[in-house]
Amino acid sequence: MLTKHYEFWPKLTKSITVPETSIYENLRVSATRYPDHDAVYYYGQTLTYRELLEEVDQLAGYLQQYLDVAKGEKVLLFMQNSPQFIIGYYAILQSGGVVVPINPMLKTTELEFYIKDCSIKTAIIGQELADVVIPLLEKTTLNDLVVAAYSDYKGEDHDEFLPPEVAAHRFTFEDDRIHSWTDVRNVRAETEDRNVSPDDLAVLPYTSGTTGLPKGCMHTNRTVQANIMGAFYWARATTDSRSLATLPFFHVTGMVHSMHMPIFSGNTIVVMTRWNRETARQLIRDQKCSHWVTISTMLVDFLANPEVKAEDLSSLYAISGGGAAFPKALGEKLYQMTGLEFVEGYGLSETIAQTHFNPPDRPKLQCLGIPSFDVDARVIDPATNEEVEIGGIGEIVVHGPQVMVGYYNREEENEHAFIDIDGKSFFRTGDIGRCDEEGYFFMVDRLKRMINASGYNVWPTEVESALYDHPAVQQACVVGVPDPRKGENIKAFVILNDGYEGKVTEEDIVEWSKERMAAYKYPRIVEFKKEFPTTNSGKILWRKLQEQENEKIHSDRKT
Repeated sequence: MLTKHYEFWPKLTKSITVPETSIYENLRVSATRYPDHDAVYYYGQTLTYRELLEEVDQLAGYLQQYLDVAKGEKVLLFMQNSPQFIIGYYAILQSGGVVVPINPMLKTTELEFYIKDCSIKTAIIGQELADVVIPLLEKTTLNDLVVAAYSDYKGEDHDEFLPPEVAAHRFTFEDDRIHSWTDVRNVRAETEDRNVSPDDLAVLPYTSGTTGLPKGCMHTNRTVQANIMGAFYWARATTDSRSLATLPFFHVTGMVHSMHMPIFSGNTIVVMTRWNRETARQLIRDQKCSHWVTISTMLVDFLANPEVKAEDLSSLYAISGGGAAFPKALGEKLYQMTGLEFVEGYGLSETIAQTHFNPPDRPKLQCLGIPSFDVDARVIDPATNEEVEIGGIGEIVVHGPQVMVGYYNREEENEHAFIDIDGKSFFRTGDIGRCDEEGYFFMVDRLKRMINASGYNVWPTEVESALYDHPAVQQACVVGVPDPRKGENIKAFVILNDGYEGKVTEEDIVEWSKERMAAYKYPRIVEFKKEFPTTNSGKILWRKLQEQENEKIHSDRKT
């Protein structure tokens, strides 16, 4: 096990004891300690911890008594960030069920896969998604829907920059299988204790499915608690911290850092249903947000807002996240404006967010960080499974208390997902990286994303990082495209910064790259885009861009 990074470890213990309690207990304890403290702020309205716990228990009782949710039963949570998402999540846990949080951008045919994969009978959904879900009542195991209107929890006088889903009034449904959130609240059902243990399944987040069918990652209360605790200590949060929640709660980073961690520490979650950089600016300023866990693409957009001023961010003392390498130039801009460094981290759905953090007092830019509490991380040669030398490139593998139990209903996948090293089970991340002499880990790229150009291995992330040094480049995504001579060619899709359109050409970017990168590495083709396809968590869908390019080339050859 590497220990070089301990030299730069914050003034904390290197190991933490994980609570032998359910995630729900975190809420119950905070509500007992701080009953009148604000738990949630939502577009002009607040919920105290007492109110939050009462609503969670009422919904849990309804799930048990009226919808017959059994212990261990999978329950779909299909909605955007909102107080109801938080209430629904903790109510499912308290009912004894397992939360299946799914991306609210999915369409009916896509959602059908998850419902069938988990044999789901009950779903808690946002009303704007009803048209997506209702058709599945007739063709799947789905039998009951609890439907929530976000507008029920917003303040009456908060209309500026309000997402349309939040502004919409409550719908009515004439179907016995569809239960209005308001009606459910009015029932005031009591919950019964299901004796949930630390090793009972709590949540089943699905991988994005960029390399095949999505897979459910089985996480127990224990594995999730490990990262809730780790996030809490690393963030140095207090009861009076205020956390801006812009990352989607269905995604493990937003789930752990923007929902679970604040509830564990008893602080206030400032919830945004939809990303809007101007709303984020105003919320940080007016709500005095102290913590913001975000992703690089979101922060890039935020800093591009000409309205952002240093005084707007004076309350912040922690900005962290990941998703993609943060451009060096923007990191310097953030530091000059706030005195804060963007603290990057690394994790996966399989590890319920972080396995690595940058030390808050000694971060490195465009770096995954050092292994988190009780994590053993190594870099191995994916062909031989032997550990590589310091600085060598290979696959990152991790062992730690937050690693999932396994993939749900995927026995064959589980056999290939883990490897034994020195008598310990390590999860194979599929990410190619390296570890420097100080024990900091760096991403090179996804194992399956490598471009083979004339026999040379080219890692798109490395090319993207170089492109960010160009003053005109706001975002970049590099893919391999078929080439009859070289096998694959390197193409860069680029979003320009404001003010550069018409002043910089694609050829200019190619020539600039040619001077700064090895001959086999620089992009031969550049295409300007207005926007990139992204996941709901903000990650760029590089595979979609690559598929579109392959289809275009195939079509051109036909004609």
